[in-house]
Parts: sequence; C-alpha cells; structure tokens
Amino acid sequence: MNEVTIRLKKGEGRTISAGGEWVFDNEIEYLTTDGYEGPYKTGVVKNGSLVKVRAFNDYALGVGLISENSKIRVRLLTRDIDAVIDDEFFRMRLKNAWEYRKSTVDTSSCRIVFGEADFLPGITIDKFEDVLVIEVLFFGMEQHKERIIGILKEILAEDGIVIRGVYERSDSKERLKEGLERVKGFIGAEFDTTVDIVENGVKYHVDVKDGQKTGFFLDQKNNRLATQRLCKGKKVLDCFTHTGSFALNAGIAGAASVLGVDASESAIEMATSNAELNGLSDRVRFETHDVFELLPELERRGESYDVVILDPPAFTKSRESVKNATKGYKEINIRGMRLTRDGGFLCTCSCSHFMTYELFTKMLHDSAHDAGVILRQVEYRTQSPDHPILFNHDESYYLKFYIFQVVKEK
Repeated sequence: MNEVTIRLKKGEGRTISAGGEWVFDNEIEYLTTDGYEGPYKTGVVKNGSLVKVRAFNDYALGVGLISENSKIRVRLLTRDIDAVIDDEFFRMRLKNAWEYRKSTVDTSSCRIVFGEADFLPGITIDKFEDVLVIEVLFFGMEQHKERIIGILKEILAEDGIVIRGVYERSDSKERLKEGLERVKGFIGAEFDTTVDIVENGVKYHVDVKDGQKTGFFLDQKNNRLATQRLCKGKKVLDCFTHTGSFALNAGIAGAASVLGVDASESAIEMATSNAELNGLSDRVRFETHDVFELLPELERRGESYDVVILDPPAFTKSRESVKNATKGYKEINIRGMRLTRDGGFLCTCSCSHFMTYELFTKMLHDSAHDAGVILRQVEYRTQSPDHPILFNHDESYYLKFYIFQVVKEK
C-alpha cells in the first residue's frame, strides 16, 4: 500500500492537537503519496485509505482513515504515527473495549464499541445477549466492518460467549454524507431478530431488526435504575416511553400505577408485550398519544402524578435547529412540572449532543419559572459507562439526565 501523508495548514489542527479525533476538509494544505506531492486535492488518494497526519511544521499527529466525501475528512485511529493497522491492531482496540465493559457494566447486554470513544471511529456495536448489532457511519471503517466483527466474535468466545447472529443497522441518513448507501440486514446467517434480554431485573423483547436505532436504548441503563427508588407505591407518567423501559422499571419497583405513552403504535405494542412478559399488565399500561397533545389535555383534566418521566427523542441533530428544539424541550418540561404534584419528582433528559449541558440547564431554569415551581435537584446523570465520554471529543457527551423534586411555590 502506498504511504499517504497529509499536512495541515498553519494555524489549523488545534482541536486534534488538544486531543480531538477529527481532521476537517478545510484544515488540510498538503498531500504526499507515491506519484503526487503538492496541494491537497480530492481524487488522488483512494477513498478509505490510511493516512498519516502531520501539523504544518511536520509534527506527527497520528494515523487515520480518509473519507473524501465528508467534511470530516480524516478520523484518527491512533496517535502513533508508526503504528501498523492490521488484525492485531484491531484486536487490541476491541480487547480493550471489551475489558473496559467487563469492569464497568453488566455485559449481558451492553454497547461494546462506541466509535471514537473506543478509538474505533464511526462504528457502533451493541451486544444483546448472544446477538450483535452493528452500525457503521464512516466510509473509512466500512471496509473493515466484517473484519472487526470476526475478531470481536473470537474475543467473546474466549470468555465462553458464542454469538449466534449479527445484524447490521447502518440505515441512518448520516451515511449519505459519506457517500455510502443506507444498509440494513444480516451479516452472515439469518436468525430470529427478536431477542430477550434482562436489565435491572426487567425483561424485554428487543427487536434488533425494526426497533429504534440498534433495537434498544442501552445508554439509559443506570438512569432507569436510579428512578426505581422513587416509584414504589406512586402514580407514574412516562412520556416518550418507546418500548416501555422507564415505565417497566417503575412497575418492577412497585409503583401503584404507571401510564406510558408514545406516538409509535409499534413501540406501544412492544411495550405492552413487555409488560405482560414481566407480569405487570395490571399496574403498567401503555397508550398511543402525541405527547405534545396529551400533556395539555391531562392538565386540563386536572391530572397529577407523583413521578413524571420525560425521555424525548433528540429534538435537534444540528446547531441550526437548536433554537426550535429548545422550544420543544421547554414546552414538555413546563407541562411536566405542572403535572407533577407538590413534592413529587420529575425525571427529564436530552439525548442530543447539540443541546449542551448549559443550554439544557438554562431551559430547565426558564421552564421552572414559567411553570411557577421550584426545582430541588436530586441528582444529575449522564449516559451509562458503556457509552464512555471521551474528554476532548465533545460528540461523545450527549445524554443529560436530571432528577428533581418539584416544589410548588406558595
């Protein structure tokens, strides 16, 4: 393979020098490879190739993979400019990722690879019992996905874990930015794509083929557990319930009654099935509603709840839409605060990277003022440890989760 080196412009590369993982297209000045040496231009290097990255003064920054269709032009694999990127390299990265999970979370179902936070950019791998679900959003990593899956299966086998099937959920629109087609299907032999898992003592049917994202939101694992202690004997409202995870945690903890709502009929069907699976159908029920329409209706009816849970989808996936997203977050939080009885609890979160901690917290301050309540913070949480937050790579920090006691102003 021809060696390829890119050199950044003077004054560029501050992010990567400070520990970031990405090089953007407008930061590159110079390209050196067999048969070409000169100003950087596309089409000279094969898309997906390994490249060495150097600062304008030739300082070594690392080795990465190039994606010529993306504004994120290079994603680093390692800071070692002399590293050999072969099977042993990927084995080392995957082994480190697995050992980290074994030390920090219940690995029966967990995220094993979280992209850049595991130094394997643009690839996500979730494990649901004996099934793996993979998502690839980066051209450079696309060519390595089956290689990575094969090595990971070997590593898991060393711990006696035999993977019966792998399903790919690379159907995000983000792939189009990389010049990749959206892909969904089996990698290897076909298998039953409904998988039964247990988390926090709650049983779930997980649909890895047609469920949201990779089938189940593993990142809220510890946050769901944290809400259990609030719910015993309580009346609970769970908004944007998806397949019922927070509602079922409330039920298993002994809630008197739980209502879970979501706009997706298929999600509500799965949630109802999950309630039956856990023997909770008498206390936990699910209904299909648009939350933005339901909350004001509940308020008009004079309803109130001991615990209100707001776990909405990402209202914003870009900086440009943050302002409108903030309005959406504010609307549901004002309603949620008003529906929480005096002394009750509000659990509220955002899963958007672009809705930063500062923006989310300010929105909650403003919402409390407009709702006429006082918020007493119980705790602040983020995503579970199998979705590690990598300092200096801001995109890895996306989930913000607050638990408040709601005190009505007198």
